[in-house]
Amino acid sequence: KDSDADDAVEQLFLVVVAIDFGTTSSGYAYSFTKEPECIHVMRRWEGGDPGVSNQKTPTTILLTPERKFHSFGYAARDFYHDLDPTESKHWLYFEKFKMKLHTTGNLTMETDLTAANGKKVKALEIFAYALQFFKEQALKELSDQGGSDFENTEVRWVITVPAIWKQPAKQFMRQAAYKAGMASPENPEQLIIALEPEAASIYCRKLRLHQMIDLSSRAPVNGYSPSDTIGTGFTQAKEHARRNRQSRTFLVENVIGEIWSELEEGSDRYIVVDSGGGTVDMTVHQIRLPEGHLKELYKATGGPYGSLGVDYEFEKLLCKIFGEDFIEQFKIKRPAAWVDLMIAFESRKRAAAPDRTNPLNITLPFSFIDYYKKFRGHSVEHALRKSNVDFVKWSSQGMLRMSPDAMNALFKPTIDQIVQHLSDVFDKPEVTNVKFLFLVGGFAESPLLQQAVQNAFGSRCRVIIPQDVGLTILKGAVLFGLDPAVIKVRRSPLTYGVGVLNRFVEGKHPPEKLLIKDGTRWCTDVFDKFISADQSVALGETVTRSYTPAKPSQLVIVINIYSSEQDNVSFITESGVKKCGTLRLDLTGTDASVPNRREIKTLMQFGDTEIKAMAVDVATSKSVKVGIDFLNY
Repeated sequence: KDSDADDAVEQLFLVVVAIDFGTTSSGYAYSFTKEPECIHVMRRWEGGDPGVSNQKTPTTILLTPERKFHSFGYAARDFYHDLDPTESKHWLYFEKFKMKLHTTGNLTMETDLTAANGKKVKALEIFAYALQFFKEQALKELSDQGGSDFENTEVRWVITVPAIWKQPAKQFMRQAAYKAGMASPENPEQLIIALEPEAASIYCRKLRLHQMIDLSSRAPVNGYSPSDTIGTGFTQAKEHARRNRQSRTFLVENVIGEIWSELEEGSDRYIVVDSGGGTVDMTVHQIRLPEGHLKELYKATGGPYGSLGVDYEFEKLLCKIFGEDFIEQFKIKRPAAWVDLMIAFESRKRAAAPDRTNPLNITLPFSFIDYYKKFRGHSVEHALRKSNVDFVKWSSQGMLRMSPDAMNALFKPTIDQIVQHLSDVFDKPEVTNVKFLFLVGGFAESPLLQQAVQNAFGSRCRVIIPQDVGLTILKGAVLFGLDPAVIKVRRSPLTYGVGVLNRFVEGKHPPEKLLIKDGTRWCTDVFDKFISADQSVALGETVTRSYTPAKPSQLVIVINIYSSEQDNVSFITESGVKKCGTLRLDLTGTDASVPNRREIKTLMQFGDTEIKAMAVDVATSKSVKVGIDFLNY
C-alpha cells in the first residue's frame, strides 16, 4: 500500500485537480479522493494541429483590445489568426510566456509581459486569466459529469512548476492562483505547488512494464528488435495510445511497479529528466520500499534547455537567409502569419528523426512571400539561392526544403546542453549507482533527444520512457495532490539565513564589523544560517530561532532573509549573498503587558515544495501572525 493518506484531506476535498501549466502546452487531470486509482485526463480540445495528437492545449492566450480575457489555447490561436490584419494589431496575443518567470531576475507583482503586437500587460494578470480559464473548464467538466454544480471549495488544486524555479516564481504562481480564485491567503492549503520532475517521479515509480519503452533493452520490445525500437516501438505505442484515447481515464495501481522488484537495497536510485518546452530539469531520487516513499539525493538542477531552443535556432536560420531586419519587421507587421509559420515548423520538427533520409518541407505563408518581395524587391527564391545556406532549398511548391541534416542541426545546441548538464550531474559524488533514467516531458517524444541520451548514458543506466510521456507530469501531479507526504526528504537548492548581531570576539571577527552600542561591543552583518545548499531536509522538519523586539513597544519585527549558492557563508556582505525575502512577525493583538523581554519563537520549514513559516509568543504560547515573502520586499 502507499503511505496512509492524510484522513483530514479526504474529508475536506472531494477531488484533486492538477494543472500542468507548461511553456508550450498545458492541460489538467483529476481524481476523486474516493477512488484515487482512477486518473481522468481532461476532455479533448477542439482544433488540434496536424501531426500533434495531444491531450494538452497550446499555452496561448488572447485578450481583447480592451484587455479583457477572450480565449485560451487553440481557440485563442485560431481566432487571432482569422482576424483581419488591421484589427489584429489591436488584440493582445501571448504565447510561451511562462519562461518570463524563469528568466526575470527580479520578479515582482508588477513584472510585465509583451504581447505579439508589442503592448505590455502585467504578468500576474495573464497568469491569473490562464489559471481561471482552467479552473472554469475543470469545474464545468466535473459539474457535467456529476450532474450537479461542483463548488470550488470541494477541490484541492495542484499547479506544477519547474523544480529549478526560485522561490519568487513559485510564490508568483500562488499569487496568480489566489487572483484566479482557486484558493486564498486564508485558505492556502487548498492549493499545492508541485515540482514537475517530482510529479513525474511519483508517477514513474508506479509504471508497469507494458507502460514504458526501455531504450536500452537489447531484448525486443513488444516484439520489435532494438534497432526498430527508437522509431517504430514508439509509433506502435502511439497507435496503441490512440486507440485508448477515447477513454481518458487511466488506472494507476495501488502498488509500486514491477520494475523496482529487481533493485537491491541501496541501489534503488534513479534520475528523472523532465524535458519540456521551456526548461529541462532533473531530480535524483531514491525509493524506499515497500511503501514507495521518495528521498531526494541531489538538489534539483537544470536550465532553459527546452524545445523552444529548437524554434529559436529555426528563427536564427531564417534571419540568416532573409535578413534579421526583415524577420523583425515581419513579426511585428504580420504577427498572425508568423504564428502560422511556427505552427508549420512545429509539425515538421516533430517529424525529425535520427534515421530520416527524405527532406522536410515547411510551407511559407503567402504573406511571407508577398511581404518579402515588397520589403526587399526580390523573391524569396532569390534570397535562398543567394544565401548559400547549404541544406535549405526552395521547392517549386512554395516550400522551404530542409535536408534532415539541416533539421538535426537545429536540435543540436539544445540537445548538447541537456547531455552536458546530465553528465555534470552524473559526476556528482551523491549521484552514484543510478539504475534508471526516466525521460519525461513533451520534448522527450523527440527521437533525436532519445537517441542522444541513450548514446551518452545507456552504458551507465537504463533509459526508460513512459508511453504517454507528455502526460506523465500531469498524472504524477494528481497523485502528489492525493498524498503530498510521499516525498519524505528533499534537498535545499540554496543556503538560507538572516543577518544578526553577535557579541564581538577579538581575533575572530574582522575589526571593520565592530559596532559599539550602549557600551557593548557587537559584530554586525553576521549570517545566521538556517539551512545549507544541498542539505537534506525531511518533510515537516523545522528550523527554530527566537527573536526579541528591540523595544518593548515594537509591534512589527521585519527580518531580512538572505540566500547564497555557497555553503560556508559568514557575513551577509560577502559576494554571492543576496537579500531574497523578508520574514514579518506581527505582534499587534498580543498582550504587551508581559515581561519586558518578549521572546518570539519562529519555526521555518524547508522540506516542502515551498518555504513556510510560523511563530509563537513564548510567554503566552499564542501564535503570532507571520508572513514569509520572496516577492514583495
